[in-house]
Amino acid sequence: MSTVIDRLFENVMKNGYVCLGLDTSPNYLPESLLRQYPDVSEAVLEFNKKIIDATYDSVACYKVQIAYYEAMGIKGLCAYKKTLEYIKAVGQIAVADIKRGDIKDTAAMYAKAHFEGDFEADMITLNPYMGIDTLEPYEEYFAKGKGCFVLMRTSNQGARDIQYLNTDENKRIYEIVGEKIRDFGRKYMGTCGYSSVGAVMGATNVEEGKKLRAMLDTTFLLIPGFGAQGGTAADVALYLTRNNGGIVNSSRAILTNYKKYEDGSGKFDYYARKEALEMNTKIKAALLNN
Repeated sequence: MSTVIDRLFENVMKNGYVCLGLDTSPNYLPESLLRQYPDVSEAVLEFNKKIIDATYDSVACYKVQIAYYEAMGIKGLCAYKKTLEYIKAVGQIAVADIKRGDIKDTAAMYAKAHFEGDFEADMITLNPYMGIDTLEPYEEYFAKGKGCFVLMRTSNQGARDIQYLNTDENKRIYEIVGEKIRDFGRKYMGTCGYSSVGAVMGATNVEEGKKLRAMLDTTFLLIPGFGAQGGTAADVALYLTRNNGGIVNSSRAILTNYKKYEDGSGKFDYYARKEALEMNTKIKAALLNN
């Protein structure tokens, strides 16, 4: 059976490391597009489709943050649904950034909502800080080839409030969480050597990067924090092994790259592709120097 992690591994080898975040705020859209589509949800969908058309062969996957669509109400969720469908139509991988974290029947409904039906995605993000049993209701879908990225260490400054606390085992909380994610995920290994149960590892705090990468030897990483949040290509390279093993998310820097250019508003898709390719080139160069 083909697993999503094997597909993602192959995409990284073919297209590079970029996970393009479709965290599409209406503020990111050119005024010309907003005038053409007075319904903002329709404008967002059209923007997404053009971005996808321009980049599907130059990114590893797309991460769609549901909050930006929920904020637009029912029409926004329709745009979310159609964005996921469009990603699938071009043969790409959709990661639904939903960060759910609940137990038993509630988690089972979240699993059904985001691995079936209108909002079906290939992978989702999950929050384990209520306990690893929050992952169990998703297992029937992992067994069928779906996957997830579980929050381990995030890139925001507030991560230090909880995730960096030391435990009686002389380990930080995020290290304990990482070990549990790794062990849980070993039931769902792909032929590529990584599990379909991956982890979110922020790139902005890298003092223990090599140690953590060695510890998470079978865990594929989703790495946020590149660019706008301060993470560099050299930072993220610490978390990539065998020229693979992770994807690096970028949203705003790619989606709004057109604003740097005088002719950008009419070529926002072209400049999104340009930024994605340049980002990938920087990461590859950092790996050569690592």
